[in-house]
Amino acid sequence: MFQHILIATDGSELAERAASQGIALAQRLKAKITVVHATDPWVAVVAGDAAIGFPSRDYDESAAKAAAAILARAADKAKAADVPCTLVHMKDSFSADGILAAAKEHGCDLIVMGSHGRRGLAKLLLGSVATRVLTLSPVPVLICR
Repeated sequence: MFQHILIATDGSELAERAASQGIALAQRLKAKITVVHATDPWVAVVAGDAAIGFPSRDYDESAAKAAAAILARAADKAKAADVPCTLVHMKDSFSADGILAAAKEHGCDLIVMGSHGRRGLAKLLLGSVATRVLTLSPVPVLICR
């Protein structure tokens, strides 16, 4: 069935639950996983969330640190389940685009992700990441709620 599962996470509670489900599925299927976290470009943060008061270098360092922590949590879960795991930080990549690019680059045959991340005005203006991935993905997408 599936041999290489991409698990997308933004570190939210819903994404963590989706990661757990993806890891459990990989364990049952004896599949490997790639866990991806995408970090929006600095320009998107300034335009979408209003300037938050630090230069792009500080943003890059902060984003890298956050991504490392988010990915480490998934790696720990995968290790506990004895599932082979690769970690990917898609820097300067809008979430859906980063998820789709990582799936293609790593030859994944299933994407697992949470049903939503953005809320309110951001969702209205930017759209749902899950909807965009589901619409554009050439491979099956498992959406966890």
